[in-house]
Amino acid sequence: MAILAFAVPRLLARVLPEGVTPLLLNAFLATLLLFVISSLFFFCLYLWQGVDFATIMEPGLAANVLFFGRLGVMAAIIWAPIMLLSVAGLPRKWVKETW
Repeated sequence: MAILAFAVPRLLARVLPEGVTPLLLNAFLATLLLFVISSLFFFCLYLWQGVDFATIMEPGLAANVLFFGRLGVMAAIIWAPIMLLSVAGLPRKWVKETW
């Protein structure tokens, strides 16, 4: 997760233009992507540990989204500071815009 937290904003910076507004958009999109990735990571961990898909889906889709979403938010303790440092370092590589 730490490597992804560093890499996702850098990869998004390649497709987004330079500037303050795109930088904020980059931070927002990176947050959403890392949240989804970490939630899916926990879902896959449950499957890998031997819990059947049917057992996981028994409480319903909404309950699973809340449960794995909560786990994804808890994982933000790990990936959020790294992602913020990665986003904060992006203006150093700007060529057309200035900070």
